[in-house]
Amino acid sequence: MYTIGKVAVLAGVSPDTLRYYEKENLIKPASKTDAGYRLYDDEAVRRIRFIKTAQHCGFTLSDIHELLTLKQTDSACCEDVRSVAIEKKLRIAHKLQVLQTMSHAIDELIERCTGGETATDECPILAALENSLAEAAR
Repeated sequence: MYTIGKVAVLAGVSPDTLRYYEKENLIKPASKTDAGYRLYDDEAVRRIRFIKTAQHCGFTLSDIHELLTLKQTDSACCEDVRSVAIEKKLRIAHKLQVLQTMSHAIDELIERCTGGETATDECPILAALENSLAEAAR
């Protein structure tokens, strides 16, 4: 059994992160000492590493909770997990599309401006942004 500090070191997270995961029902201590200290087992360390790996893949804590629930549900199958992954992939693709649109818009603004010593009240980028705001308010 490990204390919260030891588990944090083993899993590469902070004790505050562990407390948060516990609050979000992603992990739970295996037991508590008479003094009320949380004690975790090897399964908790594996679960925390699973959470961190899933986060690196873009899964939110809500997604991870769903994956962990599926893992413990007897009636769940690999297709259920695959569906969650596909849904995540589609959300990431949508975000990338939005970011690309934003990038193109900024490229257009940059092309309008040659930089230099022009005063900011004559800056084409600021003017374009200001004009867009004025048009949106109409």
